[in-house]
Amino acid sequence: MDILPALLTGLALGSIYGLIALGFHITASVCGAVNFAQGSSAMLGAVLVWMMVEAGWPTPIAIGAAIIACGVYGLIVERAAIRPFLARKSEAWLMATVALGLVCDNAMMLVFGAEPRSLASPLAQASIKAGDVDLGIYPLHLLIPLVMLTLAAGIDLFRRRTLHGVAMLAVAQNRDAAAIMGIPVGRVIAAAFGLSSALAGIAGMLVAPLSHVESSMGVVLGLKAFAVAILGGLGSAWGIVSAALLFGLVEALVTLGIGSGYTQIVTFLLVIVVLAVRPDGLLGRAQVRKV
Repeated sequence: MDILPALLTGLALGSIYGLIALGFHITASVCGAVNFAQGSSAMLGAVLVWMMVEAGWPTPIAIGAAIIACGVYGLIVERAAIRPFLARKSEAWLMATVALGLVCDNAMMLVFGAEPRSLASPLAQASIKAGDVDLGIYPLHLLIPLVMLTLAAGIDLFRRRTLHGVAMLAVAQNRDAAAIMGIPVGRVIAAAFGLSSALAGIAGMLVAPLSHVESSMGVVLGLKAFAVAILGGLGSAWGIVSAALLFGLVEALVTLGIGSGYTQIVTFLLVIVVLAVRPDGLLGRAQVRKV
């Protein structure tokens, strides 16, 4: 593999992790909880698109319906595995979301099967050429980072420039004060989880044509995305974007240089080293608690 295709592939994969990790950022910023079923949301997006396309749905309609379904799944996660525990000021939501993700993964394995399937895409069929030279990359490799950056910028503008976004910021700063001001705190938190899950679903759809669609694909995606979220700083969207691109590039360079068998070792060692130097992540800030 040449260096340019490797780097672009790394940026694309890093952007997939970044999209999922942005979901962790959104929910953590709003209510301090994260959805450890995020990987399942990514898997759900890919599987649902595959199933609907195979059933004869037009691809754009299948994509839109799958995004909505992933958003609804996020609402279910919030209602069943987050809200009851936040109300009791318990952190058992951590295990509850993991359990719900496992339920989703196994349910989809029964429906979809355990065998990997291919999802065809016109953006991942013909590689890009420069004259007579085949660059070894597909248009989808270039599209994925653009999608992540566009959605990250859109989320940033939404939170700072719209009433619903300002409501999310208010809930993030002080839920009790936000409720007194008439903000529907429960609905804001639910919306954050719906948006978070939809982002993961989009990530799953984007990566599927470059790999395979399978019911277990969300496990690794969710784990790496959480590593990216911690590496960038859960409280910083642009920190997560930076960490995602860095993580993807390191993966690509390690795979190119010393082999894929060392990829996980080196990338997660990188996370440990960075956090040892900057415990709050690349662009994260330490939270100040009043006592």
